[in-house]
Amino acid sequence: MQLLANPAGNYSFLRGIAPYSAGVVAAPGYEIVRAILAQPLPWREGFQRIEQHLGQWNRPLAALCAMELRSPAPFSFAGFADFNGAYQARLAEVGLLLDGVNPLARTHVAPAVNPPDEPSLYAFSYTVPSPMPPNSPHPFPTFIVAGAGDLRDQADLSPSAIVRPGETSSGAMQEKAAVVLAVMQERLFGLGHTWADVSSIGVYTVQPLHPLLDTLLLSLHESTRNGILWHYSRPPISGLEFEMDLRGLRAEERI
Repeated sequence: MQLLANPAGNYSFLRGIAPYSAGVVAAPGYEIVRAILAQPLPWREGFQRIEQHLGQWNRPLAALCAMELRSPAPFSFAGFADFNGAYQARLAEVGLLLDGVNPLARTHVAPAVNPPDEPSLYAFSYTVPSPMPPNSPHPFPTFIVAGAGDLRDQADLSPSAIVRPGETSSGAMQEKAAVVLAVMQERLFGLGHTWADVSSIGVYTVQPLHPLLDTLLLSLHESTRNGILWHYSRPPISGLEFEMDLRGLRAEERI
C-alpha cells in the first residue's frame, strides 16, 4: 500500500479512495489524539467545532487526520456515493485535500439504537507535538486504521463486492469477518505497525458476536489485552453486516 506524507498535518496516510484514506500514522515527534464529542453534531457543523478545538491547541486544521461519523440508517450504494461527494467537496473547501487526494481516515456507521437524526460527527482525531522524549526507549506508536466493511474489494462500492450478500448465518459471518480482518492487517502493516501495537479494536455489527470472538477476534492475542469494543451498529451501506477499525493511541479526550 502507498504511504504518503502530509507534512502540513504532521502525519502520513495510506492512500485509499476519494471519500477517505485507509489509515494514518503520526510523524516523528508527534502523536495522534482522539476527541469524542459529548453530543454528536451534524457533520457540517462538526467542521466548525473541529476548527475551534484545534485553535485552542494552536494546531492548524491540517492536523485533522481522522473522522468518525454516525448516520440515522445505512445508505443505499447510490446514497452513500451522494453523501461522499458532498463530504469530499467540503474537505476541498477547507483545504484538506492534497492535490485532490483525501488524507483523512474515516469510520462511518449507523447505530442500531438511538441513532442521530442526520449524518453527524461522533469523534475526530488530530496530531499534536508528542510530550514523549524523541529518544524514549519505549515510544508509543500512534495510528488509526480506517473502518472497513465486508466488501471483497474496498475500492468497489457496489453490491457485487459484498461478501456473501444477504446471508447472516454463522458461516457467512465468519467469512465476512475474515475478509475484514485481512483488510485490517494489510492496512496495519502498511502503516508500519503490528497487532502488538494496537490499543483499541472497534467492531460494528448487529449480528451475534460471540462465535466470531472464539474463532477469529480473540486469536489476535496481544491486541485484545484491552478487550474489543463492540458498537451495536451497522456499516454505512445497506447489505453490509460487519465492520472494524483499529487504533494505537495514547490519549483520548471528551469534549
